Amino acid sequence: MSIEELARKNVRELTPYQSARRLGGKGDVWLNANEYPVAPEFQLTAQTFNRYPECQPALVIERYAAYAGVNKDQVLVSRGADEGIELLIRAFCEPGKDAILFCPPTYGMYAVSAETFGVERRTVSAKEDWQLDLPAIAASLENVKLIYACSPNNPTGNLLDPNDLRNLLELAKGKAIVAIDEAYIEFCPQASVASWLSDYPHLVVLRTLSKAFALAGLRCGFTLANEDVIALLLKVIAPYPLSTPVADIAAQALSTEGIRVMRQRVTEIAANRSWLQQALQDCACVEQVFTSDSNYLLVRFTASSHVFKTLWDQGIILRDQNKQPGLSGCLRITIGTRNECQRVVDALNTLPGA
Repeated sequence: MSIEELARKNVRELTPYQSARRLGGKGDVWLNANEYPVAPEFQLTAQTFNRYPECQPALVIERYAAYAGVNKDQVLVSRGADEGIELLIRAFCEPGKDAILFCPPTYGMYAVSAETFGVERRTVSAKEDWQLDLPAIAASLENVKLIYACSPNNPTGNLLDPNDLRNLLELAKGKAIVAIDEAYIEFCPQASVASWLSDYPHLVVLRTLSKAFALAGLRCGFTLANEDVIALLLKVIAPYPLSTPVADIAAQALSTEGIRVMRQRVTEIAANRSWLQQALQDCACVEQVFTSDSNYLLVRFTASSHVFKTLWDQGIILRDQNKQPGLSGCLRITIGTRNECQRVVDALNTLPGA
């Protein structure tokens, strides 16, 4: 038997998630991974590297609970929100029997994580306005144990209708966990559903420090849920999910000062997003700029492949979304510094229209 033959069939056939770093590029303007464009500065305070860290660092949990407005026993911290996505599948889905459901176009890791564990991936395409198709979801819930909904949605940037989210939770009651992915919620905090936890025992909220907190390289995410859900996830999480330096920096980022600085970033990114959205509408090669409540814009171009390569060759790296359902001709542009946004516009203004 070859090594490949020894591997599980679903892993042999798996197409891995194509992260920004896997796709590569040699640019100096990185607008393809929804990162904050400037590195924050932190100094390590912990020095106990000879000891294993806490499974759930108390100070990190305490500060995030206070920030999110939930109880400490409703918070789990993990290696990015991506680990939270996987933990839910491991805890609630039986391989070969149960299914997850999600609504493309959306974040690709829901599908990859389910396929890795041999769990069926069931999709219900979003409507033309990228809102949930609730009747179609209701008709597709057989054997579904876990539903993922991303709001603001990646890559479209839109918020999901809160009434639809409540209806989704009602549809899933007694049948499935509903995980609302709020990776970008700092850019529209009024839209968070974390306060709904007391109303819905099957609600889970996924969060991260990768976006507005400018700590994508830290790999630190949070799962907010009721205590019985958290207890189950703690059974399947790794013994030491957060290294000591990660917990140290995360706690600093969640201090009163850290949160104040994060909110300054959000204001800055929102201003740059507004500027870029207006400027893009005047570019001949742009067909449509979609409204966004996040730190990126989805843009439809007349010749997106040419646009993508032209900017790539100039060191401006965007994210191609053409393979996503309904997103033909679309590229996603992370909001960078004002100078980076200007470089994008300058490069696009050299390109013709239709």
